[in-house]
Amino acid sequence: MPEPLTPDDPRPDDLPPVEPLDSDADPARVPSAPAAASDESPARDATPSGSDVARAPEPISWRELVRDFVKPGRAQVVFAAILLVCGLAVAMQVRTQTSETDYSTLRRADLVQLLDDLTAQSRQLESEIAELEATQRQLQSGVDSEQVAKEEAQRRLDVLAILGGTAPAQGPGVRITINDPQHKVTSELLLNTIEEMRDAGAEVIAINGTIRVVASTWFGPGPNGSLVVGGEQITRPITIDVLGDPHALTEATQFSGGLVSEVESSRIGGTVNIVADGKLTINAVVAPPSNRFAKPA
Repeated sequence: MPEPLTPDDPRPDDLPPVEPLDSDADPARVPSAPAAASDESPARDATPSGSDVARAPEPISWRELVRDFVKPGRAQVVFAAILLVCGLAVAMQVRTQTSETDYSTLRRADLVQLLDDLTAQSRQLESEIAELEATQRQLQSGVDSEQVAKEEAQRRLDVLAILGGTAPAQGPGVRITINDPQHKVTSELLLNTIEEMRDAGAEVIAINGTIRVVASTWFGPGPNGSLVVGGEQITRPITIDVLGDPHALTEATQFSGGLVSEVESSRIGGTVNIVADGKLTINAVVAPPSNRFAKPA
């Protein structure tokens, strides 16, 4: 028997009608219950695992550095050898480039002067070769070989006496006169001039007619702007007598940066006069020093 309704119970007429379930309805349209949000999932995702944590590098102690230096590994030895080879290669390349002469920046006149100097030296060497070959044939022929040997020995002695500055000499050459009113010609410029003369084939050089220039002659500054050559103070104007090919010697003073251009520049303000002489005589000689220790063997 049904229980009687109370005033608080809803009546059947008050309940909303129930719609029948459509069998063709899309299941995706059926609302589903929202999933409960988990507060632990974000925290779990933000926390990195043990494999993802990067370990901080440990500092290298000085003991390990000393050990690696005293007992290097194989890779360190190979790397050091490679660096050594590369350093040597770079040093040799720089040295080669430094020692090479760059002729591309020289003027045409300078190149012609260099060619003339080389030609004069080549002719001189060819003449010496011809003389030596003639002497060799005379000695090998057996005819007056003793006399030929004596003459050759005397000729060599004369040549050595001239080169050593112990004997006077004469021959073709030039006389160079340097006027330096402001006393600005330096010992370096004078020494460079002597070197240029030697490169041009000079055989005998004398300064101011009294100082014979030999291998041991030195150049330096003196008191009150003067110049000292071989221990002797020289006066101005400076006269340089040179024996050799007059044309080659003259050209050796006239190239760019040479004696003429330097002395006649505004920095020095002097003049240079060059006179060729077919028979120039140099009487200045040097006394050979006595040997204290060396004796003929």
